[in-house]
Amino acid sequence: MKIDKKIIKELNEYLDEFNLTEIEITEKDTKIKVSKNIGSNLNQVPMGVFNSPVEKSITENKQNIKQGIEVTSPIIGTAYHAPEPGAKKFVELGKKVKKGDTIMIVEAMKTMNHVPSTANGIVKEICVEDGQPVEFGQTIIILE
Repeated sequence: MKIDKKIIKELNEYLDEFNLTEIEITEKDTKIKVSKNIGSNLNQVPMGVFNSPVEKSITENKQNIKQGIEVTSPIIGTAYHAPEPGAKKFVELGKKVKKGDTIMIVEAMKTMNHVPSTANGIVKEICVEDGQPVEFGQTIIILE
C-alpha cells in the first residue's frame, strides 16, 4: 500500500485550522487517521514559554477554571443554539433547565443531534457560539 503524503499533510493542516486533536478520512478500503499528541506535561510549561499555539490555548484555558456543572458535547460537529435560524434558543443565561432538556444541537454529517442537559440547574455560562465547531467532550454549557 502506497501512502499519499499529500493527504496526510492536508489533514494535518485541518487539525491546525479547526483546532482539532484528531481527524479521520475513509475512502473505499483505505482509512487514514491523523492526530496530535498534545502531551500531559503542559502544567510544567512556565508562563510565557509555549511550543505551539495549541499548548498556549490549553494552558490559558486551565487558568480559567470554571465552577459549576459542565455539560459537554457528546460528539464532534457544529453547535447550534436553536432548532433553526431565527428560532427561539434552547437556553439563555439564567434560565432553569431540567435534566434531559435539550440545551443545544450538534450537527454531524448532516444529522442534527439534540444534546440533553445532564443535570438540573440554572445556565451560568454558554461556552460556544452559535455555529461554532465543537469537539467530543468540549464544555458547551455550565450550570450552577
